[in-house]
Amino acid sequence: MAISLDEVDVQILAELQADADRTNVELARLIGLSPAATLHRVRRLKESGIIRQVVARLDPMAAGFPLQVYLAVTLARHDPRTNAAFEKEVRAMPQVIAADYVAGETDAILLVVTRDVADLQQVLTRLAVRGGTRLITYLRLQEIKPTSPLPVQRGE
Repeated sequence: MAISLDEVDVQILAELQADADRTNVELARLIGLSPAATLHRVRRLKESGIIRQVVARLDPMAAGFPLQVYLAVTLARHDPRTNAAFEKEVRAMPQVIAADYVAGETDAILLVVTRDVADLQQVLTRLAVRGGTRLITYLRLQEIKPTSPLPVQRGE
């Protein structure tokens, strides 16, 4: 369940989504609160789970990962043991930078980054051994829109 946000919370979240590298003092100045009050609010937003973590977003190409693919995975079986083995393998692979179960023709969608085709082949083989029966790759050609800030609004 979503927690209720006031205007200050919405401002804080918008500013942090735009640039989380700001100092607390700079953030406080932007939203018009004292640094202590701002820090308290940010801590509360973290504790509530709205802010999961603050991270740097890297450019895959610049970081040495020119091959980026979306991978649609269909599992061989749909039982707790197969799911657990698949999830454990996905979490263990640093090349898989995002993974979601989905509804539809496929069971999961993964975002995979690799240095070359041989590295991608290793990822595909590992997933096939851990329950992936049908693996369809979609080569990512160009980013149209990066992951964007959530359109947070004041809660009612």
